[in-house]
Amino acid sequence: MHTNQTLNSSDRSDDKVHKVRDISAPWQAQHGTVTGTCDSLRVDNTKNPAYLRNVATAVDEFSEAFAAFMALHAVTTGLPPGIAPAVYPKQTCPEHVALAAARKVDRAAGKAQEASAITGVKIAVEGRSAIDPIAAWGTIRQPRPLLGVDDVYTGCDQIKGHLEQMIAHAETQTTPPMDSAAMHPLIWGAAGRLWRDGHYRLSVTSAAEALIAQVKTRTGRNDVAEAALWQETFADKPPVPGRPRLRWPGDSNDRTVKSMNEGLRQFTAGMQLTIRNSAAHDTGEMLQQDALERLAVLSVVARLVDQCDLIEAPISQGDTP
Repeated sequence: MHTNQTLNSSDRSDDKVHKVRDISAPWQAQHGTVTGTCDSLRVDNTKNPAYLRNVATAVDEFSEAFAAFMALHAVTTGLPPGIAPAVYPKQTCPEHVALAAARKVDRAAGKAQEASAITGVKIAVEGRSAIDPIAAWGTIRQPRPLLGVDDVYTGCDQIKGHLEQMIAHAETQTTPPMDSAAMHPLIWGAAGRLWRDGHYRLSVTSAAEALIAQVKTRTGRNDVAEAALWQETFADKPPVPGRPRLRWPGDSNDRTVKSMNEGLRQFTAGMQLTIRNSAAHDTGEMLQQDALERLAVLSVVARLVDQCDLIEAPISQGDTP
């Protein structure tokens, strides 16, 4: 179980601009869950290891940019808080170099902007709401800085540690990914454009029609309804002229081969009725997840059909032109 932490920074000392103390506070509901949307699906990115690793990398880049910035600056000491910026450029650092370093930190902060929200790590400042140590890092350059240098360093370290914990947990919960682009090229080739435009039902219809069209082309059949074509193509009867069969490769007496042929005969006809026809005859939009699962079925069938042998009836002497 992950905990969010608020770093309470209210006390300042004469020799240190900002001192971080009291690392506390459990997960707060107000932090919420950072989600990304993929059309109609909402994805909880806090459970996605790849996403979390990208955020962690962004935080590392921010830390490196901030360290480079601090190498050009000195920490203000000996002044009461709120009188001067928490840092100032070293005498050996030209102003334009210091400014360029600050801009690099700003860019890195932008890339890591989600880190504080998804981990819940913030800096508690007296009289203000909790502050994101990455987004608000630039206040250390202002006359009345909200944060000190230690706040930024410690906040980043806490965020990194929390992300490591979240990544480890997410990896134990990760389910196998379903990559639409890795489907059978016939299926995704027919569905891809419609899918990207958000037409999920039509993408299923297009893919199903591409599949049956390929079978019609391969068997030379265009004289029977689609569901019947699947049944006849995988029928256990021998082929006759004009009605070739598709057969699972192997010994026809083998139990697995028999099972595959019988299964394909029933499965493909059922697929035509339940997936293609329901998508083609309905007028409402289909949920993205429902469409994805249907495309997956079509892709499986397309790969199985690719593996089948086409068995044609021998041409008799009388049939020879």
